[in-house]
Amino acid sequence: MRQKLIQGILIGSASALLSLALFFSGSLDWVENATWDWRVRQHAKPSEQSNNIKLIFLDQASLDWGTAEQGWQWPWPRVVYSAVLDFCKRGGAKSVAFDILYTEASPYGVEDDNALGAAAANLGTFVQAVQLTRKQGATTEWPSKIPSPGIKVDGLNKYLRTAAGENHKMPTATFPIEEIGSKATVLGDVAGNMQKDAIIRRATSFSMFDDRFVPSLALATYLAANPDTKLHIEDHTLYVGDLRIPLDSNGRTVINYRGESKTHEAFHISSIINSELRINEGKEPEIDPSALKDAHVLVGMTAAGLRDLRPTPISKEFPGVEIHATILDNLLSDDFIKEAPFTTVLICTILFALIASISGRACTNWQLAVLAFIILLPLPLTAGYLAYSSNIWLPVAPAIVAVIFSLISALVLNYAAEGKQRRFIKNAFKQYLSPVVIDKLVRDPSHLKLGGEKRELSIYFSDVQGFTTISEALEPEELTTLLNDYLSAMTSIIHEQGGTIDKYEGDAIIAFWNAPLDNVEHAKNSVRAALLGQEKLAELRPEFKERTGKAILARIGINTGLVVVGNMGSKQRFDYTFLGDAGNLAARLEGINKMFGTFLLISEFTVDQLDDEFTCRELSRVQVVGKKNAVRVYEPYFTDKADTKLIASFDVARDLYYDGNFSEALTAFEKLADSDPVSAKYVPRCQQLIDNPPENWDGVWAATEK
Repeated sequence: MRQKLIQGILIGSASALLSLALFFSGSLDWVENATWDWRVRQHAKPSEQSNNIKLIFLDQASLDWGTAEQGWQWPWPRVVYSAVLDFCKRGGAKSVAFDILYTEASPYGVEDDNALGAAAANLGTFVQAVQLTRKQGATTEWPSKIPSPGIKVDGLNKYLRTAAGENHKMPTATFPIEEIGSKATVLGDVAGNMQKDAIIRRATSFSMFDDRFVPSLALATYLAANPDTKLHIEDHTLYVGDLRIPLDSNGRTVINYRGESKTHEAFHISSIINSELRINEGKEPEIDPSALKDAHVLVGMTAAGLRDLRPTPISKEFPGVEIHATILDNLLSDDFIKEAPFTTVLICTILFALIASISGRACTNWQLAVLAFIILLPLPLTAGYLAYSSNIWLPVAPAIVAVIFSLISALVLNYAAEGKQRRFIKNAFKQYLSPVVIDKLVRDPSHLKLGGEKRELSIYFSDVQGFTTISEALEPEELTTLLNDYLSAMTSIIHEQGGTIDKYEGDAIIAFWNAPLDNVEHAKNSVRAALLGQEKLAELRPEFKERTGKAILARIGINTGLVVVGNMGSKQRFDYTFLGDAGNLAARLEGINKMFGTFLLISEFTVDQLDDEFTCRELSRVQVVGKKNAVRVYEPYFTDKADTKLIASFDVARDLYYDGNFSEALTAFEKLADSDPVSAKYVPRCQQLIDNPPENWDGVWAATEK
């Protein structure tokens, strides 16, 4: 027991240090972010100050109203927004902030811009958006015709000399036009605050541009209503009068979300405009102006087409203006989320790791091990949940991972000391079975027999183009090294995406997904592996060309379908592989890449199981060798890398081809042929069909070779 205790302490300490190192390197961000978002959703609720913030949405309903009732086309005349400001002034709003950038003159003329500027000046507490960024912007200097903010912040210069302070300095900016920007009481920065996974969890309270302090839109809204507020920075805290904004090591602040969209009372901008028009006509307004009395009003766009919907822990599409409203709510309530000190994170991580490692070492069977996981894994998350209840963000990822590391390490040590029979099985079969299959055999040795099961797989065939010619020019040692480097790179990607390598046949790779273990996203994982593999090969191609004198290109075919998978072979030797027609189609798809000048083709059966991560271009309906029925074949891309214009033009040409309009299809394909190998392949195909019109055209392109 003493030895186990000492080993448990050593394992726990090592696990804690390793998990902390991973956390501070950013490797555990995905764990922390997932638990963070869960905590946000569990705790989100309005504050006492939430009623003091009102929202005006330029939503789809308002756009439809403007078109149908007023005849306004987008963009609306800016004089329309002056009615919003007049209504807010009439209602006694404390301040009005526009989360709308006016970077270009109105198409309706300068009088239109002047009308909005005059309404802003008349309001007297108007906040206009400006965008500060490190990306290429409109200017690197403060415009001479827009007044400098002149906001004084005690302690600012000292803070800006810190590492966190450097993050506030922005080299470029996009300003509103003079007619509007010069009439703003305060300009507020609306730059995004997304983290690496694009979710907005933190915000920047201010930025520096051209040696000027520029508050965020939320802070600017407060300052417009409270111009005499004193600001100073001390101990990584921005004091706004008696209110506090905690700043983390990067100078940002954790947002305390209030709830779903429209937690703060929101109005359609059409209702506000219509109410002001009716009041001016002596009629009863749709909305009583007193609804905005003593409120901070934020105006922003929520119509999907206007593209101001942001991903947050609350929702993947959260109006940007509501994020600013939430930050303002946090400021008014003085309840921003504060980060827990490093010492607290350190103590919690070590404590949970030691509890897990000592408990794991005490487990004598798998039932106790499962119980240890069930009891100990939720403990860090519970601590983080309770801390969030007190407006403290306590990172839980290092503690969760430390618990996992500790339990696994302790159980592995138990296994090493007590599992001689299991180690024998692993040692006996590790040379020719995959690690996944070995683990399955260890859990259930009865799998050591011939036979299989019917299962849907996504099957991957790849082959290097012209490898025979390449191999003839290399010495055996050079060829072996080249093959090892290529196959290792591709195999790593396949394994990372959950695939199982079936076998290597020279330069060819055969792999599959969804066996021996379930993988519900097997189609997506297989296509992702293929695309990533092609990207990796592109990186390696210059090096390979230097070694071989030729460009190394690989063709890949993927199909999804039912096959029999399991241990197949003889009683003396067998392998874990598959058998079935779906695999034959995958192999054919690899080969017919040559027909289209492509390097990756997938079947319609695989496409049916993909999502928005991928954009797939339908190339043709193909009848592969040995098959009676045609299958639709596609070329996939990562959606963010797809050439949508080319795909759209190709789709038009292909549909003309399907419809038998070969002359029109030929013209369309010829326009694309120089930049698209597939279109280039269609040009002679269409010419052939024009010269020899088919009697019963079905749009199918029959493959002539495997």
